Amino acid sequence: MTTGAAGGLRALAREHVAVAAFTIPRLLRHRVWRGADPQEGAGLGVVLVPGFGANDFSLTFATTWLRDRGYVPAGAGVGFNVGCTSELVDRVERRVEEHAEATGGPVVLLGQSRGGGLARLAAARRPDLVAGLVMLGSPVLDPAGAHPHVMLAAKALARLASVGFPGLMNPDCLGGTCYEDNMKAITAPLPDGMPAVSVYSKSDGIVPWELCLDSSADCVEVHSTHTGMGLDPDVYLALRPRLAEWAARRYDLRRAG
Repeated sequence: MTTGAAGGLRALAREHVAVAAFTIPRLLRHRVWRGADPQEGAGLGVVLVPGFGANDFSLTFATTWLRDRGYVPAGAGVGFNVGCTSELVDRVERRVEEHAEATGGPVVLLGQSRGGGLARLAAARRPDLVAGLVMLGSPVLDPAGAHPHVMLAAKALARLASVGFPGLMNPDCLGGTCYEDNMKAITAPLPDGMPAVSVYSKSDGIVPWELCLDSSADCVEVHSTHTGMGLDPDVYLALRPRLAEWAARRYDLRRAG
């Protein structure tokens, strides 16, 4: 085995969910978790979009952190995020519409990994309903540029879809019209005035960090694994002032102090 291949396998091993779980005690002890101001979010809605192969439960800690600070979080309802990209973006868009109506105004879209790409596509479609965009470890410059093992899994799902299994991404999502249309949309500049942040890590064993450098977003580096990004205190330290600013802007609280 070559040195590069061995290093790649070690990086992938660090991405096991069991390894990510070891960071939970550090998060729960950190001041960014313990210091909760229930007025901070002022009722601003947040739609959370999970990563590839994950569901809403994977963002439980982010959901709890947001709720404790006065935001109104809601899952995107995309299941295990293994379906066709265009269909999933349609679903996220509908969820944004529903949550914006329920919370009385534009909402924040927060997505991890593939979920960040879906969130970006939905935000570009409906900028009138989006108060801000958060992408965690999202390879928006090339969604097909993830670790080869991940892409093998995606291709296996596409083969299953081609023989009749429903609800999975199909070959068109990886190289056909669906892929081309969404690549054009995801790499286009975000609408003027839409605040966005892209969080990346050079320790990411799934997504090459360079693919997260969205020129339309404020790019912030943390030192985290890919699967553990939603459990890293530095991520919440980076997000807290930005989300609070978006909440203040949404409800015009700055003028009132």
